[in-house]
Amino acid sequence: MFGLGLWELVVLLVIVLLIFGASRLPEIGSGLGKGIANFRQAAKEAKGIEAAPEKNKDQNASEKDSKTV
Repeated sequence: MFGLGLWELVVLLVIVLLIFGASRLPEIGSGLGKGIANFRQAAKEAKGIEAAPEKNKDQNASEKDSKTV
């Protein structure tokens, strides 16, 4: 996981604990988990969306000509 070993993760957790305090850690973890879940859901929805095919230039030109007449 990003090349982090056990000791690096422990040091990172201690730093986060010192900065935010023990009472805010569950709140931070919950927010992070919800953010990851929302990102995954949005990525799944984006795969299902199909782009509408664009019209050919010839069709666009003929439509413009018919509108101007």
